[in-house]
Amino acid sequence: MINVFHIVSNKIWGGPEQYSFDVIRHMLHDDYYVEVVCRHNDAIVKRFRSLEIPVSTLPLKGPTDIDSSIRLARLLKKGKNVIHVHSFSDAFAAILAKHLSENPETHVVMTLHHVKKPYNNYLFRKFYDEIDRFIFPSQLTYDLFTSTAKKFDTRKACIIRESVPAPDTNSTTAVVPDLRKKLGVAPGQSLIMFHGRLCHEKGIDVALRALTQLDKNTFKMAVIGSGNHKFEAQLKGFIVANQLVRNVSFLGFNDNVLPLIAQCDFGVLPSVVPEAMGLANLEYMIQGKAHITTDNGAQKEYVTDGSNGILVAPGNYFETAQAIKTLIDDKSLCQRLGNQAQADFRQNLSYTHFYNSLNALYHSFFS
Repeated sequence: MINVFHIVSNKIWGGPEQYSFDVIRHMLHDDYYVEVVCRHNDAIVKRFRSLEIPVSTLPLKGPTDIDSSIRLARLLKKGKNVIHVHSFSDAFAAILAKHLSENPETHVVMTLHHVKKPYNNYLFRKFYDEIDRFIFPSQLTYDLFTSTAKKFDTRKACIIRESVPAPDTNSTTAVVPDLRKKLGVAPGQSLIMFHGRLCHEKGIDVALRALTQLDKNTFKMAVIGSGNHKFEAQLKGFIVANQLVRNVSFLGFNDNVLPLIAQCDFGVLPSVVPEAMGLANLEYMIQGKAHITTDNGAQKEYVTDGSNGILVAPGNYFETAQAIKTLIDDKSLCQRLGNQAQADFRQNLSYTHFYNSLNALYHSFFS
């Protein structure tokens, strides 16, 4: 049996947490012992414990937090261990814990969830040597890192494209609301959706600005997610100032978003910063929904403009508005894009392929 420890230290639920949650849910059916190590955050701890797995809470304050590494090392004394981290900060803790455990069968794996150039000073180059495998979720992230990292051993790098699992038909969560009824979507109106963290980086402000260019009688928009309270207040102030109160509804964070996506006509995800992969984008594709997204990240690796989605320039709300209007006006095009997106997802981006690749990587350390 392989022991796998996923370390996640974000203060709010985000991409690394969802990535780990979905992976762990599948690992429970295989021959693994799985444990999550995270900060003490009631909401995050409760979510992971819903999987009925052990959850350890540590401070995880970064490279100077020796105590977290000492406590983590106690979990690694015996057996075949994989520590899967999702940030450089947590990788420092994992590497030190690996050495303190004195267990040669402990390995550190890191998934890079952001599009960033590597640090190239001496300390970080030594640090990269200590990580056993780097997982890149897209060709974009792989190319940027490996082409600019000095003296980096590319044999330690692999591309495992992130994916999203199919909707859980056996879910026992609360009844999914009828969004069209809840939001008062009239016949002929389009139900548009944005979901994700409410922050400038994800482009929610761009999406709202684009709506000001449209006929308000043609759409309703559901915004699903949460973020900084000050930023949310600014967004809501913008809605009031631009007379969009009857058009845009903030529904808060929801951990069962796929059934909600199934009810929309199309999604708008105009991320301003490059996406390492874009799990939110894939959630529209798996549900057979068209979506509008930006062309500055890994989206171009699986979204073909006019075939299975629409690509726009980041921050360009005029172009975003035109794309939204196109899908509102041409419902047959919207349906064709969604159908093709679902077909492309099933052929090239399935969760089964992602999980099998990750499973093979874990086992490769002990074969």
